[in-house]
Amino acid sequence: MTALTFLEYSANAFFLSSVFLAARNHRHTWTLGIIGCVLFGVLFYQVQLYADATLMVFYIGTSLIGWQQWQRGAAAAEIQRTPWPLLGLFGLIALATMLGYGYLLYLNTDAFAPFADSAVLTFSVVAQLLLMKRRVETWWFWLLVNTIAIPLYASRDLTLTSLVYVGFWFNACYGFWRWHRELGATCRSVSEPA
Repeated sequence: MTALTFLEYSANAFFLSSVFLAARNHRHTWTLGIIGCVLFGVLFYQVQLYADATLMVFYIGTSLIGWQQWQRGAAAAEIQRTPWPLLGLFGLIALATMLGYGYLLYLNTDAFAPFADSAVLTFSVVAQLLLMKRRVETWWFWLLVNTIAIPLYASRDLTLTSLVYVGFWFNACYGFWRWHRELGATCRSVSEPA
């Protein structure tokens, strides 16, 4: 087993555990995620996916913040919806950032697939911010990210990572279903008379 393969296996093990816990609305998603992010950051840099390596630095910072926010207890744990205008704004900012950063990578680096790599970065940022605030729409963005990431990672011979992202795609479907169900239960309990 090469060092790169060992790094890929280790990063996926931690990241997979973290994503699995996120769909279950569990606070330890953040601690496992930090370890996975460090390992993935090194891996992505080595295979010239620089936007993905940058994304891991962002994930580490937001994981620390997310962990702190999710520690606040049940009141902070309520799943909510994001207003449509705000969601549209997030999407437009992510799209513009993807195009700008992709172009910078294209011009100034030897990045592989700079625009697809940038799409994973920018839409992951939106998904992560929504996850930190426990917004049900986070799962829409994770589905988009995983749909782009699967062929991107496969094209760099990161077969295990690509397969894990197939699992993440299904986990995002499950996360959306579960969070939507929890949101519905919360809405029903609030509307019921005491």
